[in-house]
Amino acid sequence: MKKIELNVLGQARSESAPDHFALILEEPKGGRRLPIIIGPFEAQSIAIALEKVDTGRPMTHDLLKNTIEALGATLSEVLIDSIRDGVFHAKLVCKKDIGQVVEIDTRTSDAIALAVRFGCPIFTFSEVMREASIATEAPPAEPPKTKGALQEYSAPQLEELLQKALEREDYESAAKIRDAMKNKE
Repeated sequence: MKKIELNVLGQARSESAPDHFALILEEPKGGRRLPIIIGPFEAQSIAIALEKVDTGRPMTHDLLKNTIEALGATLSEVLIDSIRDGVFHAKLVCKKDIGQVVEIDTRTSDAIALAVRFGCPIFTFSEVMREASIATEAPPAEPPKTKGALQEYSAPQLEELLQKALEREDYESAAKIRDAMKNKE
């Protein structure tokens, strides 16, 4: 089966599932988007990794990344391989230093959170895209450009980040954003 590469386009609050988020993945050249409903904790973890927010201590997905690396492996790709009963299924494709490949069954949201941390590609199959993708007439977006530190954001961007953190009651991130805003003054 032919694999189709996907980029993380972004996240938005889900209108169909309160307190959840829609993670949008997009084909780089195909014009189709794959929306996946994920929980708030996974959405926050993905956002933290995309924005390269320093949390001070390892979050759960950081811990798993550190564990994979400590065991002499790396995450080479994420594969969203099927949809069953409306639920996406994924695999982590890990490679050990000795060349061994190990596939690990995982929730798709956790797989994406790790893919962002490892900087590895995300793939799916054409059957999954046929079943769940949405065609768009808009040209494919550029993959989000991650920013290193909060100091690199403009004041309006920081204000927007602060509002989003407060909306999801993420007070720890909100405090860091507030501090970055004070440093801009």
